[in-house]
Amino acid sequence: MQNIDLIISGGTALLLDENNTCLKNAAVAVRGAAICDIGSREDILSRYSAPKIIDGGNSLLLPGFVNTHTHAAMTCFRGIADDLELMEWLNNYIFPAEAQNVNPHLAYWGSLLACAEMIRSGTTTFCDMYIFEDETARAATEAGMRCLIGEVLFDFPSPNCKTPQQGLDYTRRLAEKWRNDPLVNIIVEPHSLYTCSPQLLKSAKDIADEYNLMLGVHLLENAEELNQLEEKFGTGAVSFLKDIGYLNERLLAFHCVYFSIDDIRLFARHGCKVSHNPASNMKLANGIPPVCEMLKEGVTVGLGTDGCASNNTLDMIKEMSTAAKLHKVSVLDPTVMDALTTVRMATINGAKALGLDGITGSLEVGKKADIIRLGLDKPHLTPLYNEYSHLVYAAGGADVDTVVINGRVVMEDRRLLTINENEVMNEVRAIARTVKKNLNL
Repeated sequence: MQNIDLIISGGTALLLDENNTCLKNAAVAVRGAAICDIGSREDILSRYSAPKIIDGGNSLLLPGFVNTHTHAAMTCFRGIADDLELMEWLNNYIFPAEAQNVNPHLAYWGSLLACAEMIRSGTTTFCDMYIFEDETARAATEAGMRCLIGEVLFDFPSPNCKTPQQGLDYTRRLAEKWRNDPLVNIIVEPHSLYTCSPQLLKSAKDIADEYNLMLGVHLLENAEELNQLEEKFGTGAVSFLKDIGYLNERLLAFHCVYFSIDDIRLFARHGCKVSHNPASNMKLANGIPPVCEMLKEGVTVGLGTDGCASNNTLDMIKEMSTAAKLHKVSVLDPTVMDALTTVRMATINGAKALGLDGITGSLEVGKKADIIRLGLDKPHLTPLYNEYSHLVYAAGGADVDTVVINGRVVMEDRRLLTINENEVMNEVRAIARTVKKNLNL
């Protein structure tokens, strides 16, 4: 019998591998940070011993969810300016609120609150764009979460970087500091084509190329942006990105609501990735991106929540349900965005979108042990005919009972083990009082 570190057993394991393997009465064996075996419960328990055994009983085991786009520290601005159009929301509320209130303290505690919320709803990996991202990285490592983070780059001053060059220098420092970290990965993130000059975009790409990093950018989120960029560049936004060398397998574009079929085919041809954020797009009334066409053309599409100021939660199970239903009603076809497709967008395809599919996104031997257990012994999850259908149409984030990230148990039986929730919530409440005072709310 081999000695390992952790065994997790449950009713059914959804591996989300290439074959969409589904194992009944399954167990996962973990040595160190990685999965060392997957099989039947009886077989795993007969061949391995571990100091920690989590017996799931009537539950699902699956890879943790991958949130491909959020602004973690914006938990501090949850609900601050709802029911507004995107540009009014950004220019008249969010940017001023950030200018007056965002500092390292807010970035750290807001990110820690986001980590607590994400772990509680089964997210094990997130991609973040915000300000003072070194604080977000610190919060993620303390929480034990895997992340891909980048400092937002603007032409105008941010609370952290007063010039574009300072933003680029900060990004370079992030790349150096967190190189080879087991949990923190860096992405270069110019905010958008309407807030970044061509020179800033090119300089950002130079850093991404130098360190072999992903590039992330908000792209064609609403109709006003589409028209503004066409007037600015004299061509389509995606064609402009092609002209400046942005289109390759390391580009991750957020939203992509106003993509034409030509845009989609350019993305597919160059291996670019898309982060789909349905709840945010709906709430800001930006529109419905042509995700079904993207999938048909072979574009890798992951799922993201966006930030808490435009969603207003970080629950990826809720996001899956929203995505599946939105696209069915948008084309009046109940067969599109089926449950399995949607779950893959939230797991392995999300990992592919972040360039992390070699280590996470599916349960496979050799991959990192990023595993969640979702209990099924609940009225709203009874009876069970199809596991994927239950995840998308019946379950909620609160149904996640146990979360393991990088081989470490960070939540067990709904109890967070790496974050003092009460302390975090109290700190963020204090921050919110200052925000209200500064904005005369």
